[in-house]
Amino acid sequence: KMTPNVKVVRFDTGDASKDFKYTLNLLSKSDLQIRDNALESARQTSNKLLETHLGLNGFHLKVKVYPYHVLREHALASGAGADRFSSGMAHSFGKPIGLAARVKKGQAIFQVSVDRQNLEVAKQALERASKKLPCSCTIQFTDNKNIK
Repeated sequence: KMTPNVKVVRFDTGDASKDFKYTLNLLSKSDLQIRDNALESARQTSNKLLETHLGLNGFHLKVKVYPYHVLREHALASGAGADRFSSGMAHSFGKPIGLAARVKKGQAIFQVSVDRQNLEVAKQALERASKKLPCSCTIQFTDNKNIK
């Protein structure tokens, strides 16, 4: 009984060393848990769009949540003769089946940093990522004024 491996391959993609002028955040509209495979799927779709339009150095995509929470399942026996070897719900701790990130309302799930000419592509990438997530999301726009 051990913790399963996290399915999110990379939490940072693109050019992390470059300072971009604008930042877009994908915010959750409700409290929920997001499975790690949903996070990875959303990351892949947005990353694919950003890489094809902007190249590897035209953006910085960051997954802001980490799936710490272990999801467990108590598999009950069913079928003929299941009552002879089943213990019911006694000692029903369960086996680990996956991981999930706990997200609060208004918390950032993804963050994309881009320059001014690439704002629409970044917004489209976050909208595509939100379609893969089990919640409704909003996109927050931030201007990094301290950068020239």
